[in-house]
Amino acid sequence: MAYECQKSTEVSKSIANCVEKSNSNTGHFEISASPLDCYPNKEILSSLSSKQLLCHDVLLNCRRSITDLPPALISEILSCLDPQELGIVSCVSRVLNSLATENSVWKEVYSDRWGLPTVPSPLGAGVSNEKSWKELFVEREYRCKIFLSRYRIDTLHGHTEAVRTVSLLASAKLIFTSGYDMIVRMWDMEDGLFIASSRPLGCTIRAVAADMKLLVAGGTDGFIQGWRAVEGLKHLFDLKGSEVPNTEFRIWEHEGPITSLALDPTRIYSGSWDMTVRIWDRSSLKCTNILRHGDWVWSLVPHDTTVASTSGSDVYVWDTNSGTLLTVIHSAHVGNTYSLARSHTGDFIFTGGEDGAMHMFEITGPKPEAKVFKVATWMPHSGPVYSLAFEFPWLVSASSDGRLSLVDVRKLLRTNRSSLRKNVSRVTNMDCNNVEPPQRMLHGFGPNLFSVDVGADRIVCGGEEGVVRIWNFSDALERERTARAMRGIRLENRMRRRKLQIEMSSKGGRTDQCSVAAKKNPMHVDRSGVWRSKHGKLKA
Repeated sequence: MAYECQKSTEVSKSIANCVEKSNSNTGHFEISASPLDCYPNKEILSSLSSKQLLCHDVLLNCRRSITDLPPALISEILSCLDPQELGIVSCVSRVLNSLATENSVWKEVYSDRWGLPTVPSPLGAGVSNEKSWKELFVEREYRCKIFLSRYRIDTLHGHTEAVRTVSLLASAKLIFTSGYDMIVRMWDMEDGLFIASSRPLGCTIRAVAADMKLLVAGGTDGFIQGWRAVEGLKHLFDLKGSEVPNTEFRIWEHEGPITSLALDPTRIYSGSWDMTVRIWDRSSLKCTNILRHGDWVWSLVPHDTTVASTSGSDVYVWDTNSGTLLTVIHSAHVGNTYSLARSHTGDFIFTGGEDGAMHMFEITGPKPEAKVFKVATWMPHSGPVYSLAFEFPWLVSASSDGRLSLVDVRKLLRTNRSSLRKNVSRVTNMDCNNVEPPQRMLHGFGPNLFSVDVGADRIVCGGEEGVVRIWNFSDALERERTARAMRGIRLENRMRRRKLQIEMSSKGGRTDQCSVAAKKNPMHVDRSGVWRSKHGKLKA
């Protein structure tokens, strides 16, 4: 919604003219610095000319605050503020407090960071669906801090060879894994128990993607194996195909191994070593568009009507509707660019490559004229970065050196949200190499970690060992909740004692006089039962 304030410019010109005239005729009219002088007497008003009266009316009309604006316009202004700024504004007045706590404003803030939840309760079990978007935001923001706390490692055994891909479906509390053993396995996220597995698919599975309605896996033979969700089935998908028929399908068109897969509500995206990214219609399973590259496609991430892909050492951004190329990041890494991640707003792209580096890029401007700026660079690994995963504010990477790095990009994204509407760069005067190192490194395991995913207070990783590991931070969340509840109880008790002290002091009377006298003349008693003062004299 755009608003034009043409009248305000006319008012400012009128004020300027008024000031000039008042300075030239100080004997007739003078603008006082005191706000009380803005209301002159009737005799003075009658002696003023019509031009001076017009000038005075302009000054009176300018004595207004932001609360005099229409609520819709105020809400539009508040939607450009950061969460911290919204909290400050809500403390100014009751009117601004009610507008700054509107669900529409906080819903937009929530979706900018984590996207809209796919289930009614985005924060897991035990969270009421009646919470406002502000309460959901505060809770989610609190949960982001636990990745620096203690964790528990759960190990999932079952694969007989290296695990090439992992996918975490947090909304259904499921984990999907596959690799060189050609079998897709499904695990329970909470208990780490094995649920089901598919039949051998005949080739290595290098990519898996899932949502609440569809599960797809890509093989090195160039096919996409898919399973549709079964209504009423506890774990959504019938991998064996024994319970419900006609839920499994396979589509062919790629001429090389499939290296990456992604889903959105209407499309399936697949990238292959045949140097193409294919876009499929989910309902008809027909290929609707082919995006051709100049080298092997390693990774892709869609967002809205665009898709970002890596081919060789370059990064491409495409328009999915027209199939046109929007922008290219040439030589993003020394060697191949293996991994790719993207923020929920789609403005920021994270890349990992063969040189062990991780880069952060920002995309600005309208689609036909999109520009790319490098924001930051990290070098946490001594080997190629095979996989990246992003959930605000954490960027998680997996490398061939057997380590995971956790980078907090909150400070790099903490800028004015109004620039989103202006299509300008939100990062200025930033030294790409002068950034904080990763906040945490998880290591101590075997080499070649091929895939990583993050969500629901967990980090899931698979590698050459053939073992899937889950770094579980949910226990830390429970401990933090308990500690916060205890702090609240202690604060409540402290406030209750303080209130009782104030009530007793306000009553006055002989009780307080006696207590004051007792403080001035402390008494002590010895073992014989005789009371003595501090001077040693006996008291009756």
